[in-house]
Amino acid sequence: MRIRIVDAFTDRPFTGAPAGVVVLDGDGFPPDQWMQRVAAEVNHAETAFLHRLPAGSAADWALRWFTPAAEVALCGHATLATSHVLDRAGLIGGWVGYQTRSGVLTASADSDGLITLDFPTAPLSRVEPDPELIAALGVTPLTVLHTGPFTDDLLFEVADENTVRGLDPDLRAVARLTRRGVIVTALAAEHGSGYDFVSRFFAPAVGVDEDPVTGSAHTALTPFWAARLDRTELTGYQASRRGGHVRVALHGDRTHLSGHAVTTIDGDLLV
Repeated sequence: MRIRIVDAFTDRPFTGAPAGVVVLDGDGFPPDQWMQRVAAEVNHAETAFLHRLPAGSAADWALRWFTPAAEVALCGHATLATSHVLDRAGLIGGWVGYQTRSGVLTASADSDGLITLDFPTAPLSRVEPDPELIAALGVTPLTVLHTGPFTDDLLFEVADENTVRGLDPDLRAVARLTRRGVIVTALAAEHGSGYDFVSRFFAPAVGVDEDPVTGSAHTALTPFWAARLDRTELTGYQASRRGGHVRVALHGDRTHLSGHAVTTIDGDLLV
C-alpha cells in the first residue's frame, strides 16, 4: 500500500502544509485504531485515508482525516493533498467528489496543477471571549466568533499583522480551553503584499500545536474578511514557520479554496 507525503498550499517543497495520503485497497476503511496509529506515525497535522465508492454513489471516494491524536470532521490541506495525488495518477476527470463527515466535498484540478476545493462556508456567530483563553493567547481580541459545528473553532480578530506573527501562546492552556482550535487573524499590513489577510491556527486539543496552513479555517476566514473588505475573492497568508497562501472565493454557503501542492515522499506502507 502506497503512502505519500504532500506539501499543500504551496508550489515549493518543504513549505506549506504537509499531509499524509493513504489510498486504501478495497472498498472500506480499516479499523479506526489502525488509521490513528498510522497518523501518529506520520506525525503531520493530518493524514488522509480514502477508498473508492461503487458506481452510482453520491461521491467517487470516501475520505477521512486523522491528526496524530484524533479524527477531525473537516480538513482542507489534506483534501488538497489527496486531490493532488489523484490528479497525478490521472484519476480526476473534471470534478472529483469525496464523501466525508462534513457531507460531499468536491475538487477540481487545472492544467497547471492548481486545485480548487468546494467546502461548506462556516456559519459564524459572535461569542463572549473566555478570559482564560485570552490570557493563554496573550492578545486582546477585537472580535471573537464561533465557526460552527464542522470545525468547532474560535476565530479571534486582533489589531494588526504584527500581533498575529508575534503570538507565542500557552499551548497547554489553549488545549484545555478549546474543542478543536483557535484561528487568530488580522488585515494584511501592507497593500500589495500579495495577500489580503493573515492568520495562524493553533489546535493542541487535537494534537496539532500549530497547523502550518489550515484550509478548513479559511471557510471561516473567507466570509469574515469578505464582509469586511466587500469582496468575494481574496488571498489569505497563514504565517506559520512554513507559511502558505490560500486563494479563496465566497459563493454563499460554499467557499472555494485554491492552491498548489508538491509530493515530497512516495513510498510503501509495510504494515
